Amino acid sequence: MLQELDCAGGVSLRQLLPPSRIFGAQDIRALSCCGDARRCRPGDVFVAFDDGEQDGHETYAIALEHGASAVIAERVLPVRVPVCVVPNSHEAYGELCQALAGNPADSMTLVGVTGTNGKTTTSMLIAGILKAAKQRTGFLNSIGRSDASETKPASRTTPAPPELATWLARMASNGCSHAVAELSSQGLVQRRTAGLQFDAAVLTNLRRDHIDYHGSVLNYRNAKARLFQQLKPHGFAVINADDQASQFILRKLDCPVITVGQREPAEITATVIEQFKSEQTFLLHAGNESVPVCTQIIGRHHIANCLSAAVVGLVMGIDLMTIVKGLESVGHISGRMERIECGQEFGVFVDMADNPDRLAVALKELRRVTTGRVLCVFGHSESRPVEDRPMLGRVIERAADLGVLTGGHAPPAQPLQQIHDMLDGYDRVARAHVIPGRANAIAWALEQARPGDSVLIAGEGRRGFGREETISGKDDYDLAREWLYQTAQESQVLAFN
Repeated sequence: MLQELDCAGGVSLRQLLPPSRIFGAQDIRALSCCGDARRCRPGDVFVAFDDGEQDGHETYAIALEHGASAVIAERVLPVRVPVCVVPNSHEAYGELCQALAGNPADSMTLVGVTGTNGKTTTSMLIAGILKAAKQRTGFLNSIGRSDASETKPASRTTPAPPELATWLARMASNGCSHAVAELSSQGLVQRRTAGLQFDAAVLTNLRRDHIDYHGSVLNYRNAKARLFQQLKPHGFAVINADDQASQFILRKLDCPVITVGQREPAEITATVIEQFKSEQTFLLHAGNESVPVCTQIIGRHHIANCLSAAVVGLVMGIDLMTIVKGLESVGHISGRMERIECGQEFGVFVDMADNPDRLAVALKELRRVTTGRVLCVFGHSESRPVEDRPMLGRVIERAADLGVLTGGHAPPAQPLQQIHDMLDGYDRVARAHVIPGRANAIAWALEQARPGDSVLIAGEGRRGFGREETISGKDDYDLAREWLYQTAQESQVLAFN
């Protein structure tokens, strides 16, 4: 439920939702609203929509029992309270939540970031640049929610409308001038951002993902394109020219577009200078200026994220040296090619890499900086689409020298079935190592590592990302670091004796 913050007389639904038709009253003035019939309180306007688990058009009676004063729905319902009929209840819910919160985003510069991969990283880089420019900045992404004073873990990438409005209100009341939001395809298609207009919209890339939810690649791409329909009249878009699929959205845009790229012609480009396991340096080219950037997060995909973030800073009038300072200030991002260093002679990295494309990119980038072998431990708590699993296995067999298939931290309903499905992607199943227990799989892979090797632990990332809690209370980073630290101590004892 979202309580009213700034609207003493309530929000007029006739004014807020002009395409609507109101039955049972001349107008409805909302003081609070709720989208879950079970959580309705006396006086709430109940918004009926289908959230995939239950349809409010079927559960409205529960809301009325709890004291709902009116209903917003997509059809007339047999109730004794006023009903506001709208074309899309999801959209009406988002707009009403923002209005009840006093439309807090109106007082801030709002940046939206979407795409298949790199959303979280790019949003953090943009926030880093804005902070380097002394702009008080809040963010909402898979890592958490921040009002520039406090950061809390996220339960999902894009918050539900009440949470989104509440956090934007917190940012505004805390003096934030800018807000950066990571936006998922599910969040966009469910209109969670309804009522918001963005100053900038960034598309990192488009891959084949979430087809189980959207039904087709076209539907998935159209979901991503929704962000650009919410740009302000003066808003601008940032597109990755190296990503051919992004041309689908580029062709639809009638706003100013700035392109970034490392291979294809673009307005903002980069040249790699050197890459190591611990850092990489590249030249950022913007117009007639070129500046070096040294970042501790490795991979050419990270350079692409840096370029997109840099564009946002440049268009907002931030000078290049401040942009570089902001990019370099983001030393690591939890669960995003996160390096673990305990003095070992091989590299260890933790990355979410929970889809075939992202896993392939992570392994490819590690190969660039690895003189020895590339080892990969992969498993996932959440059920990936069945069609993804053989592709994940195929990527591991082809891109890693040694692959370990395992389960996730929180056990799925059928862990061995998921592993079996990944094995279907192998040409030679005998090459796969299957260790269902994730902690044991990580320990075994680290035991196999030799000087010069790199070990990628993928599929889960870190806790606090809205992912399920682990059984042991430890995530991939914790387990790997604990093993490395213990091994280092044992080596010191042996050397001393």
